[in-house]
Amino acid sequence: MRGETIEPLSLTSSISISIIHSQSLPEFSKGILFYWVLLSIHREIAKAIIRLQNPIFSVKMKALLIVCLFVLNFILSGSAVADDDKQDQQSPNQNNQLSITLDVEAQRLSGLKTMTLEPAVYRAEFTAYGKAITIQPLLALRNRFLLALTERKRAVARFKQSGQASERLQMLYRHGVTAKRNLQDQQAQWQADKAQLDASDFQDQSINDEALLNWGDVLTEWALSADPDKLNVFLTGQQTLLQITLPANHQLVDGNRVIFIEVSGDRSKATKAELIATAPQTDNTAQGTSYFFRSDSKNIRPGMNISAWVPEQNADVPGVIIPKSAVIWYMDQAFVYLKTAEDSFSRVTLNNYSLTTNGYFISDAVIKPGQQIVTTGGQMLLSEALREQIPDEDD
Repeated sequence: MRGETIEPLSLTSSISISIIHSQSLPEFSKGILFYWVLLSIHREIAKAIIRLQNPIFSVKMKALLIVCLFVLNFILSGSAVADDDKQDQQSPNQNNQLSITLDVEAQRLSGLKTMTLEPAVYRAEFTAYGKAITIQPLLALRNRFLLALTERKRAVARFKQSGQASERLQMLYRHGVTAKRNLQDQQAQWQADKAQLDASDFQDQSINDEALLNWGDVLTEWALSADPDKLNVFLTGQQTLLQITLPANHQLVDGNRVIFIEVSGDRSKATKAELIATAPQTDNTAQGTSYFFRSDSKNIRPGMNISAWVPEQNADVPGVIIPKSAVIWYMDQAFVYLKTAEDSFSRVTLNNYSLTTNGYFISDAVIKPGQQIVTTGGQMLLSEALREQIPDEDD
């Protein structure tokens, strides 16, 4: 009877504990299994007490129950402490950082390199597109306007002469020196010259309105003024006229007159372009507001497509520039490693960053100028941190 009572208990306990220590089960499932083992032992012992009416056996079974309970509590306590220690090693600190230790010799052998972060400023930008345009239509308007001015001067001269002639004939007619018909012919000529002068005025206004409709106030003033210097810089190739169309729901920031442009789309090669004025008409391929700019770049020719980077704000934001080689990616998240001591490194998550030509701009309270950042070897540190999170087979 003793063998029949004890062997099922031993078999149940050994199988259950071996399952609990299996590495294939999650921690939560192992905890549930602990309680299942405890209840199973209670049930088996209760059954044995009922079957065994002998008081001696009942006392022994009660003693066995106490021993089993003590052993189970000891196992449970040890596993809970081990799990807590494991979680403490993997828990991030207040700044979402995970630390790893690597001695100096290991750093040297692995080729790990760091650099000191320098202060930097950044201004957020958005991308727009446009083209370099020819000023030939503007020059055509200027030529028409200059011809109209010439015609107007002739009309003014003829009108003035006709008026003087009419006054002279009126005086002669009052003194009976000339016939009335001659006076009427001269007055008719004066009316014709006046109509010609009015027509020249209308023509001047028509050219001015056409220029305003297509080119706006500033370029119209440049084209129709007597001073040709404003357009000569485009004629000689010193500058190129650009029309840049912003994306929908975007506008130039008040007071901002400079953007950066490049024909290849490479931001690192971009040069400055200065604002001229708002364009009265937009590009038919876009829905945003268009602006005229002028560029001193010698690589831009009329007809070329232009990529532009437009500042979103006037004020510069202070922060640091992180080299691209320092950023590591894991599970679609960007990280960097900061050197916090001679042999200690902290992994920091990059939540808000802006891509620049020199790397990633960061402006937050975690990464600051003067800190040491890992530029080479960050991936090795991440691999080492992940390896340390893998439990040993004996745990």
